[in-house]
This record gives sequence, structure tokens and C-alpha cells, in this order.
Amino acid sequence: MTEPRDTLYANPLAQVDSFSFDQQVVDVFPDMIKRSVPGYPTIVNMIGSLAERYVTAGSHCYDLGCSLGAATLAMRHRIQNANCKIIAVDNSPAMIQRARQVIAADGQDEVPVEFIEGRIQDVTIEHGSLAVLNFTLQFIDVAERPALLNTICNGLNPGGVLILSEKVAFEDKPHEELMTELHHNFKRANGYSDLEIAQKRAAIENVLLPESLAAHRERLRAAGFSSVDVWFQCLNFASIIAIK
Repeated sequence: MTEPRDTLYANPLAQVDSFSFDQQVVDVFPDMIKRSVPGYPTIVNMIGSLAERYVTAGSHCYDLGCSLGAATLAMRHRIQNANCKIIAVDNSPAMIQRARQVIAADGQDEVPVEFIEGRIQDVTIEHGSLAVLNFTLQFIDVAERPALLNTICNGLNPGGVLILSEKVAFEDKPHEELMTELHHNFKRANGYSDLEIAQKRAAIENVLLPESLAAHRERLRAAGFSSVDVWFQCLNFASIIAIK
């Protein structure tokens, strides 16, 4: 079945409201993220590979900001060890409702999934072998990010892994401008018009707050991760592996 196409910003809007993960976004989210985030399918696929590598028997996996459950599915299909559970968390009721439907239709019941509707900052992390923040931290207030990463690291078992995928900012202004230009070209190549790009940017500019890779590395090390580095980057989107 063809997934609905993202046309949320295709027509001129009298007022561009701040972006939120409401029902209209949920309805087009798979198309939106594939056409907006370079390398997204690769990142999701590799989350599955990392689950196969790092998830240990009897441990918990966390999909923090699970949206429609893409990372949850990737982990679920590749976990090799017994008695594992995935905890999938999102504060959007519409996202959680659709994610439940996605997992229910998956047909794989060896790895149970527990859904939590709420803030990821309020979730208890324990007995963790793998945690995923897949383009989630960027929507959390900057002041709350250190405490969240501390909580995640403290709740992971020794050798546990955090996968942190983010839109990133660059300290060098010309490079930042170049990456922004190339990202907009990526969107145009995927069928978005200049109007759609401009209106989406206006909607999200005060909601999505990117930081530099250096800031992410420093914060992750301060949280207690011993090994921190980028495993994937395309333009201004990157994914980091942090090992406790």
C-alpha cells in the first residue's frame, strides 16, 4: 500500500504554527522523514545491526521518542538473545496510538514491546543494553539534555550502548550555510517545493534546536560514556555511538 504523501506545507499558510507531532504529521510521517532526513533508512537499518551486536539476554532496550516505531521494529527483528524487552516512549498520543498498531501488525512476538505515553525525561532506565534517541534529543530543551543523558547512562549495563541521531549545527558559518543549502537541495530532489521548504523551516526553527557534534561528544562523555564517536553522517545529520 502506498504511504500518504507529505503535503502539509504545499499551500501558502496565513500563519505558520510551530511544528508538533499531531495527527496530520502522523498520517504522513514515513514519507516526511524519508524525504527530509538524508540517510534515515540506513540509520534505522543499522540500529537493527547494533541491536544484534549489543543486546544481551534479559536486558531492556529503549526507543526514546519512538514515533511510529521504526527503530523498535529494527531492534525487534535483530535481537538474538532471550528474555529481552523493548520500552518504546513518546509524548505524542497520536504517535503512540499508530505505533501500537504498527507493532501489533508485525507478527513477531518473541520480543515484547511496552509502550509508554509520556516525556522521555520521566522514564526510568534500568537493566539497559541499548537505548536509542533517534532524532529526539533535538526537540528537548537544551537545559534538560545533560540530566536525560545522565539518566540513560546510569541505567545502562556496563558495555551498554546509546545511539544518538541528530540534526547538527556547525561552528564554521560558511560550512553551516553550505550544509543548509545542500539539505534544501536534497529536499528539492525529493519533490519538496521552495514554499514547502520555507514554511517547514519556519514551523520548526524554534522547536528543533541543533547543536554541534563537539557539544554532543562533550555532554556524552560528561554523562559517563567511555567511548563516543560518529558512525554516520550525511550533510547536517549524524548518528553517534556512545558506549558505557
